Amino acid sequence: MIQAFKKIIKVEIAFYIIIAILSLLTSCKKEKASKELALHTTTNNTVNEDLKLKEPSQEFKNYWYAGQAEISSYKLEQARYGEIRSGHAVLIYVTEDFLPNIQVKADRQNANSVSVLKLNATKKFNTGIYPYSIMQSTFYPVSNNKHAVKISSSMQEWCGHVYAQLNNKEQFEIMSHSYFEGEADKSFNLDKAILENELWTQLRIDPKSLPTGDLEIIPSFEYNRLRHVPIKAYKALATMQENIYSISYPELNRTLSITFNPNFPHDILSWEEHFKSGFGANAKVLKTKATKLKTIKSAYWGKNTNKDEILRKELHLQ
Repeated sequence: MIQAFKKIIKVEIAFYIIIAILSLLTSCKKEKASKELALHTTTNNTVNEDLKLKEPSQEFKNYWYAGQAEISSYKLEQARYGEIRSGHAVLIYVTEDFLPNIQVKADRQNANSVSVLKLNATKKFNTGIYPYSIMQSTFYPVSNNKHAVKISSSMQEWCGHVYAQLNNKEQFEIMSHSYFEGEADKSFNLDKAILENELWTQLRIDPKSLPTGDLEIIPSFEYNRLRHVPIKAYKALATMQENIYSISYPELNRTLSITFNPNFPHDILSWEEHFKSGFGANAKVLKTKATKLKTIKSAYWGKNTNKDEILRKELHLQ
C-alpha cells in the first residue's frame, strides 16, 4: 500500500514538473513572438490583439502581384544647411520574394522565401554647386506581423558617400560606413523597436495597423545621417488624424506627417518634415515638403532603352 502511494506521489510530481516546463516554453514563445511583432501599439504601448495575421485580399493581390512596380514622383522642397533646396523624390514600391536567412532577394520563389513589399525611396537635390543623392531600401513582410527584414541607406555628394544597413536577426544588426572621422566604420546591435523606415510600407498594406501613442522609434536612416545623430530608438508620439499619420520626436525637435489616400491602395499623397537645419547656434527649424506629381505602374527593370526615357517625362522627372 505504501509503495503504491509513493508511486502515485511520484507520478503527480512528474506531472506538475511537465506542466511547469510546458508553461515556461509557451511563455518564452509568446515573448519572442511579441518582440517580433511590428508593434501595432495603442496609447498604452500594448499589442493590439485585433490585428490578426490574415491572407492578403484579392484586391491586394491583383494590384501588387501583377508583375509591375508602383512608381510615384514628388516635387521636393528639402531643408539642408539652413536653406530650402528644390529637387524631386521618387517612391518605388514592388513585391519581391526575399530570403530572410541570407537577407537578399530570391532569384526564384521557393519554400524558404517570404513575400515582401519593398520600398526604394530616392531623393535628388542640389546644395549650391554640388548635388545630393539619397536612397533608402526597406524590405517589409507582406504578412504585416514582423519588423522589416532589412533596411539599407546610402547618400552620395561631392564630399563623399556613406552607407548604413540593418539586418533583422535575433537583434537588429547594424553596420555603418562613413568618410567622417567620428563616424567611420561601425558595427553594433540594437534591441528591436519600431523602425520609421518600415512605417512607410506598413501604411501601404494596412494604415489601421500603424502604431500610435507613446512609443520608442528608430528614426529614418536618412534623418540619422543628415543630422549626424546616433542610430537608436528615441521617445516619440505617433497619432492618426483621418488620413494623416504623424510622429513627433521631442528629444530631436522633429516631426514627420504623412498624408495618404484613405482608400486602397493607400498611395502617399504628400509628406512634411520639420527639423533643425544648419550648424550650431545658426541652426533653425525648417520644413521639408514633398507633393505628389504622378503615379504609374511599370515593370521598369525592362524599360532601359533610350526610347523609354519618355516615361521620365510622364513622371515629371525631366
